[in-house]
Amino acid sequence: MKLLGKSITELLELLKNKEISEQDLFNYFVKREKKYNSSLNAFLSLEERPKQAKKGVLSGLPIAFKDNFCTKDIKTTAGSKILENFNPPYSATVVERLENAGAAVLGKTNMDAWAHGSSTETSDFGPTKNPWDLKRAPGGSSGGSAAAMAAYLTPAAIGSETAGSIRQPAAWCGVVGLKPTYGRVSRYGVIAMGSSLDCPGPITSTVEDAALLLKLIAGKDQFDATTTPNEVPDYTKLLKKPRKMTIGIPEDYFEGVDEEVKRKIFEAIEVLKKLGHGIKKVKLISPKYAISVYTIIQRSEVSSNLARYDSIRFGNDRTHFGQEAKRRMMLGTYTLSHGYYDAFYKKAQQVRTLIVEDYKKTFKEVDVIISSTTPTTALKLGEFEKYPFFGEVMDMLNEPAAIAGVPAISIPVGLDKNTLPVGLQIIGNYFKEEDILNLAGQFEKETGFFGIHSQLLKKYPD
Repeated sequence: MKLLGKSITELLELLKNKEISEQDLFNYFVKREKKYNSSLNAFLSLEERPKQAKKGVLSGLPIAFKDNFCTKDIKTTAGSKILENFNPPYSATVVERLENAGAAVLGKTNMDAWAHGSSTETSDFGPTKNPWDLKRAPGGSSGGSAAAMAAYLTPAAIGSETAGSIRQPAAWCGVVGLKPTYGRVSRYGVIAMGSSLDCPGPITSTVEDAALLLKLIAGKDQFDATTTPNEVPDYTKLLKKPRKMTIGIPEDYFEGVDEEVKRKIFEAIEVLKKLGHGIKKVKLISPKYAISVYTIIQRSEVSSNLARYDSIRFGNDRTHFGQEAKRRMMLGTYTLSHGYYDAFYKKAQQVRTLIVEDYKKTFKEVDVIISSTTPTTALKLGEFEKYPFFGEVMDMLNEPAAIAGVPAISIPVGLDKNTLPVGLQIIGNYFKEEDILNLAGQFEKETGFFGIHSQLLKKYPD
């Protein structure tokens, strides 16, 4: 039976009809990982057999998790050798909820160490390669999850993002990446980077798969006080009711974007216009200001969060951190220090409030906002070393939504002249994930994402 490229919903149907057994499906992905991971380095660890025996809507489905999600009795490193031998005594809420729905942990995926980066090159276990071109980066910090999903080493993956770490690698690898509203999904058991920014979310091949996983992982969690008690809609059901929307196009979000990328985005906008959606130009605070705000807030929170990894608990002092972690800790400690707090951290929080209010005002005029996910397609490995703030520049178009805490999704809309994927970003209002999923789903139904994923999988046959 041909399984290559099948979505979650298609695989679940095969399992339901007993056309394939749960063990055979798990073995299929184990075999693919062993065949291709040596060249991609997408997985850091692999489970040889499913440990999950619970029954639910995902019964028998293997899922890969970014290696900053705690998994009980399965090594969790956050891409750092400081945690090389850490086996958590509990699982993150996201992992637990998916296991309770019947899913099994397939393995843990590579990431920038401590999630510090946008290329997965700062991992202490070596860089992940982009499945489209092994000389290029997959993006980050959830690069391992996105690359594993794109090469179909897993039918779905879970990532996390602080300022684009789901959307950016999804764009560079040509898959679907969803960042929920901050507080929609629990952060409990996720090794923290920026506590006021971190968001877990799904990376999948289809919008329907993203909707299904979000429904299962979202909701109030007693272990995470930042989660919201808001009712979680049936996103999959709402996908089947296409709505006409008013789409905002912010001109400032297209400044500095590669011309070829920009062309693909506007071609996608034309598709949406033909589907009957209204287009309206909107004025938003330039995303360039989000770089400074994010840099200060994230570094400040990093300096606090990484303070717990000392020699008392983990047997290493801070000299064992990588260069990127050290840079971030030093800058964060500086911005929080006496005499500089008001000048930097407090001012960044004030500008953050302006960005929040700017989105709220704009969402009174439009339903969603569209831009490119990234200013360029995937860059070559090693490029990040040329830029001290590589991640901030690559995530520039993602950072405003992260700072404000609004939901956003990246979907593939074409290939550039180098046969590299271009990602379209759809940003929605607070707790309106159903809007961005609905619009993304309409685009997918109309175009089939131009067969991008199928084209890639010709390079990765069974």
